[in-house]
Amino acid sequence: MSSYKILIPVKFRPRLRATYERVFYFGFRYKCPFCNSRLRTFLPFGLNFPVLKEKQVVGGGYRQNALCPICGSFDRERLLYLYLLHKTDLFEKPKKLLHVAPEARVANILQTKVTVDYLTADISSKNVMVEMDITDIRFPDDSFDAIICNHVLEHIIDDGKAMSELYRTLKPGGWAILQVPLSLTLQNTYEDFLITTLTGREEAFGQGDHVRIYAEDYQDRLAQAGFKVNVFKWVTEAENFGGRRNVFGLNEEECVYFVSKHR
Repeated sequence: MSSYKILIPVKFRPRLRATYERVFYFGFRYKCPFCNSRLRTFLPFGLNFPVLKEKQVVGGGYRQNALCPICGSFDRERLLYLYLLHKTDLFEKPKKLLHVAPEARVANILQTKVTVDYLTADISSKNVMVEMDITDIRFPDDSFDAIICNHVLEHIIDDGKAMSELYRTLKPGGWAILQVPLSLTLQNTYEDFLITTLTGREEAFGQGDHVRIYAEDYQDRLAQAGFKVNVFKWVTEAENFGGRRNVFGLNEEECVYFVSKHR
C-alpha cells in the first residue's frame, strides 16, 4: 500500500485526487465549459473499430481531445451544451423538455434551471425519471416544447417509427436536437438487419448495439417524419464555440441536427 493511502483518511482521497488532476492537466490551451477547468489537453476517447475510420464516422470513432480529464465531459456533450446556450432560448423562456438518454453533465445543468420543466427518459437506465421506448412514447400529441435525443436512433431497428413518435409528441413550433454518429463518406445510410451478433455489429457498424451507420441521407429521413431540418456547422459561428483555436475541444466535423415542427 502506498504511503499516501496510509497517511490520508479515505474521505479526503477523492478531493486530493481531483486537486492533483487539476494541477497535472492545467494549461491555457483548452477550457471545459462544464467544470471551467483550464487545460493543457483533453484526452483521447472513442472506439477504434476499423469501420469507423474507414467510413469516417463523426461522433463514434476514436478521436483526440475528446474527454475532459477533470469532469469527464465528451466533445459532443460540450457542443450540445454550447448550442443550447447560444442558439436556443431554453434558458430564457419556460419550456417542457424531454431528454432521452440524457448526457450527464448537460442533465446536471438542465435540472437546476427554473425555466425548464425537465423530464428524463431511457429504455433501460435506472437513473432517469421514466422508462420510455421512443418507438411507442406514452405521452399525448404535442406534449413537449423541446426534445433532446442524441445517439439513440442508431440503436433502433425502426428508426422511422421513433422519428415519427418524436415528431408527434413535439408541440407545433417546438424543436428537437437529434444527434447520431454519421459517416462523412457514405451518401446512403448503411444498415443490414440480418447482422444480429455483437461481433458482427461491431465489424459492420462500429458498436455492438448499433444497427446502422447514418450518412448524408439522415436529413431526408428526418424530413420524411415531418421535421424541418437545419444542419448547424459550429465552425461558421466559432466565436461562441471556442473560436479559431477551438478552446473547448470540439470536433470540427460535427454538426448539430436541429429540427422543428411546423406550427
